[in-house]
Amino acid sequence: MRRRSVTFAAVGAAFVAGAVVGPMVAAWAQDPGGRAETYRLLNLFGDVFERVRAEYVEPVNDRDAIENAIQGMLSGLDPHSSYMNPRMYRDMQVQTRGEFGGLGIEVTQEGGYIKVISPIDDTPAARAGVKPGDLITHLNGNSVQGLSLQEAVEQMRGERGSTIRITIRREGSDRPVELSITRDVIRPQVVRFRLEGNDIGYIRLTSFNEQTETGLRRAMQQLRQQAGNNLRGVVLDLRNNPGGLLDQAVQVSDDFLDQGEIVSTRARRPEDAQRWNARSGDIAQNLPVVVLINSGSASASEIVAGALQDHRRAIVMGVKSFGKGSVQTVMPIPGNGAMRLTTARYYTPSGRSIQATGIEPDIEVLSAREDAAQTVAARRDREADLRRALRNDNGAQPQAAPPLPPLNLPAGLLEQVQRMPAEGAAAFDPTKPETDHQLQQAVQLLRGMAAAPNPQRRAAR
Repeated sequence: MRRRSVTFAAVGAAFVAGAVVGPMVAAWAQDPGGRAETYRLLNLFGDVFERVRAEYVEPVNDRDAIENAIQGMLSGLDPHSSYMNPRMYRDMQVQTRGEFGGLGIEVTQEGGYIKVISPIDDTPAARAGVKPGDLITHLNGNSVQGLSLQEAVEQMRGERGSTIRITIRREGSDRPVELSITRDVIRPQVVRFRLEGNDIGYIRLTSFNEQTETGLRRAMQQLRQQAGNNLRGVVLDLRNNPGGLLDQAVQVSDDFLDQGEIVSTRARRPEDAQRWNARSGDIAQNLPVVVLINSGSASASEIVAGALQDHRRAIVMGVKSFGKGSVQTVMPIPGNGAMRLTTARYYTPSGRSIQATGIEPDIEVLSAREDAAQTVAARRDREADLRRALRNDNGAQPQAAPPLPPLNLPAGLLEQVQRMPAEGAAAFDPTKPETDHQLQQAVQLLRGMAAAPNPQRRAAR
């Protein structure tokens, strides 16, 4: 039976939990003379394993020890290869399906407690009165202190119809707030959209799961209905989108392209190289598009931004992206979870790898004035800053990627774009689009392109 594998293009965390060890079956086939050394290393692992079992200060669970060793072997390769035990593998499958049983809150961790970023509209948490800024201190009477964020999230998820009791510390309230919430099926909103004014469509993609491309098409259809004949352009917001499924990145890119290559991958063996091409059909019907990116736009987001930029189908605006140009394949291990293994690098249509370099915007626009003075040490880490990050192999290619075609913007329009907010401008508030400087510059650019006589929608590649 052929095992099903899933290909990802996303930023993932890898935790070094053991030594880099393990059998090297492929190496044996390639180098029979190396078998003696491989056997010696396997004996070394066996000796260490037995010593740990016999002499560690507390009894050691064999499965935990072996899984930690496997995790160490994989995470020692690069930042995105890892081992998933059965529970972690199930969680990953739930996330990629885009629905799960739970409460419906976006959370982070603060001071040992779980802090609510926002309840998702029309979910059990929202209906129960959970508010942004709430600190969850107890779950079913047990303190969340000492739990990791992932462990707390796992406890809040569960079967539809099951109930959980949460204790909240809320600013302005003298007593803890006790809520009993019945779990339901949660479908995170990975596609958000609205009209800016009555003429510019705004579509935000928060990740690439199985629902993304369908949601994008639905958003485009509804924006057209809302705008009537007034729709003049589209902003595709990929800021802080960490990526997800490779096939969804390909489909989203294809939605805006009529022809040409979308992305290609090159693996260890030349015969495993793959290439995806666009099919006819542009859901934006040739309207101008601006793609917003920042340092949190990674992998699948960079595939979309790179494809639309290379074909000059969209103008990429913002700041340089994260720079993750590798592809992970999730390989199930029957009865023992799965392994996430980096199996290829991907390349934009022009043949450039963005691994450890990122997508450079066509027009740099900062989100805040302080970004201009931000030091290298203070800025958000990118792929190149991660330990064991794969190198960029552009220099190893026989031909350098050709330069991109010019933007061909109407005269004087580029000069109207403001690189940073005006001094004294209101601080960014996610509930107030008028404070989003990058978005407002994108909207202004699109309106200027639409107003120009015979605007150049795209340049052929």
